[in-house]
Amino acid sequence: MNLKIKSTPGLYLLGFMASGKSTVGRHLADRLGWSFFDTDHEIEAAEKTSIAEIFDMRGEAEFRRIESEILREHVHWIERGRSSVVALGGGAFLARENRDLLAEHGITVWLDCPFEIIQRRVAESAHRPLARDPEKFAALYKARVETYRLADIHVPIESEDPQHAVDTILAHPLLK
Repeated sequence: MNLKIKSTPGLYLLGFMASGKSTVGRHLADRLGWSFFDTDHEIEAAEKTSIAEIFDMRGEAEFRRIESEILREHVHWIERGRSSVVALGGGAFLARENRDLLAEHGITVWLDCPFEIIQRRVAESAHRPLARDPEKFAALYKARVETYRLADIHVPIESEDPQHAVDTILAHPLLK
């Protein structure tokens, strides 16, 4: 296994909302015998409210501040020996300070899910504040892809089976 992952055993899953980060992350953590954390769930637990309510009541800037704080806490725990797979919120990787932090403390994995699949998955859920306007939603997806490409590992999502993505991640040369 890569020296970087040995010294800071963290795998950080990123990608657009509904790309499968939480589902794949749970399966990946289970396969590795590591802890799993979803930053969106961690934020809701810490703030005792939903992400949609944070966006509506406090705004996106405050949400992103909280998100970065939660991410720093997880990196700190990983540095202390708690090997973990962390599913990031769709916008967490956009902040340069978050990307720099993750670059120093593990390996980032982009789950590249086709927009058509994301649209279908999001249509089945009503709790995503950035998906309320279809045109803005499509533009947001297009705007984020270039930053997602900066991840250490690129995993095209070609199947609804999360094990396929897990197998692809674990077969990557960075994890050998």
